[in-house]
Amino acid sequence: MKIETLQYNAVELLKKLIATPSISGDEKITGDILVSFLKENGVENINRQDNNIWALNKFYDKSKPTVLLNSHHDTVKPNSGYTRDPFSPDIEDGILYGLGSNDAGGPAVSLLSTFLYFYNNANLKYNVMVAISAEEENSGPNCIVSLLPNLPDFEFAIVGEPTQMQMAVAEKGLMVLEGFAPGKAGHAAREEGENAIYNAMKDIAWFQSYQFDKESNVLGKVKMSVTQIEAGKQHNVVPDTCKYVVDVRNTEEYTNQEVYDIINENTVSRIHPRSMRFNPSFISKNHPIVLAGTKLGRTMYGSPTQSDQAFIKQPSLKMGPGDSARSHTANEYIHISEINEGIELYINILSDVIV
Repeated sequence: MKIETLQYNAVELLKKLIATPSISGDEKITGDILVSFLKENGVENINRQDNNIWALNKFYDKSKPTVLLNSHHDTVKPNSGYTRDPFSPDIEDGILYGLGSNDAGGPAVSLLSTFLYFYNNANLKYNVMVAISAEEENSGPNCIVSLLPNLPDFEFAIVGEPTQMQMAVAEKGLMVLEGFAPGKAGHAAREEGENAIYNAMKDIAWFQSYQFDKESNVLGKVKMSVTQIEAGKQHNVVPDTCKYVVDVRNTEEYTNQEVYDIINENTVSRIHPRSMRFNPSFISKNHPIVLAGTKLGRTMYGSPTQSDQAFIKQPSLKMGPGDSARSHTANEYIHISEINEGIELYINILSDVIV
């Protein structure tokens, strides 16, 4: 199939996806659209687990290594700032508007087109597997975490997110922690009790000033931010507990567990992990897929945002058309030229490795 045809079909598919609400956790109909699209393009090995859609190339060979092409077809809810219909796929001056056009519809349809380009090639060095997953935006129970154990083994992955087709070779992890500083209730007018707020302040000062020994060459320092605090019920009672929330952005230099252990060693509060699922990810600058991108002028950087990449244990590269700055914004859009370029670059980069 000619690249021009793939590009045209990708835009038409994206228009259908935009016009079909697929708020995270409610992606059944867009899942149906993706299955129909693959069938219409001659794909035989189509699989569906909940609303996760995945397929294998026609000449899949278990003896060969496999590359996974992954993106997602769910969206966030449209925010109140929209002045356009978020579900109307309007094209104006080469720009396609609509909820999910940029995050991550553009990358998703571009990776699907790339999969179709290689689908009928019987002489590839790698198998090609595509998985367009659900519930990425809300990390729901039927997201890629539930799908990965049921996929064939793969050696590395490309995760489609809007990166302006530059290469995110590392992605920060995320932990959300709840701290409970201890205290003892007493009357505020007398020297009674132990003020939990003051105990929390000591820990908060530590979170603000502590520097981890190891620093990532790509992602920089581990960043900890206290973002919420709650204590006290009335003005004349010394509070016996103070709750606060810490946002931790980890790098590949530490596992989430290692950071959590360091925090516990240095704080008096009881630290409860609300979420430790989003691990940092990293792919070597010398990995063949990264070297292939470098040959084509793609730059490397570390991404501060999370994606399904956090759940993929194999080396993965986050890369796709569109701009992360547009994600979750009102009147979301993507340039048609970005999709066209994305498909060409995906094909050229993969060709250097798998053909």
